Amino acid sequence: MNTRFEKSVRSSDEWYTPKEILDALGKFDLDPCAPIRPLWPTAEVMYDQNIDGLSQIWEGRVWLNPPYSRPLIELFVRKLAEHGNGIALLFNRCDSKMFQDVIFPKATGMKFLRHRIRFYRPDGTRGESPGCGSLLLAFGKDNAEILRNCAIEGKYVQLN
Repeated sequence: MNTRFEKSVRSSDEWYTPKEILDALGKFDLDPCAPIRPLWPTAEVMYDQNIDGLSQIWEGRVWLNPPYSRPLIELFVRKLAEHGNGIALLFNRCDSKMFQDVIFPKATGMKFLRHRIRFYRPDGTRGESPGCGSLLLAFGKDNAEILRNCAIEGKYVQLN
């Protein structure tokens, strides 16, 4: 698979979610993949790569913008699916093994975003439009309702 449009020589897992997306989704209890130097809070409890969110106990409502490198993305998404309470932000890759084997059987709903997200870099500047669209995944009925009713433009689809 050609993924050059997603990665470059200067590629990094340090891309930050725009604050307006987080604000539209409400408060989160935990972000297991928080930036080392966040531009704004993403959750009440924030684990960065120095704390290793995968090895921690996850409690409450989780925000997940995982590192998109493999195998980390699959490990974090699988843990959120098992936890069952949260929202994840991922590239729209519905044909991937992770979607087919983990997300479709476990997610409650998804919102295909109308516009591509221009993520923030660690220095606070905004990146260019990525080569792939994004979607939000809900795990749990309350999170599915939030996705269905939030002001973020896109198409909501109920799964389970």
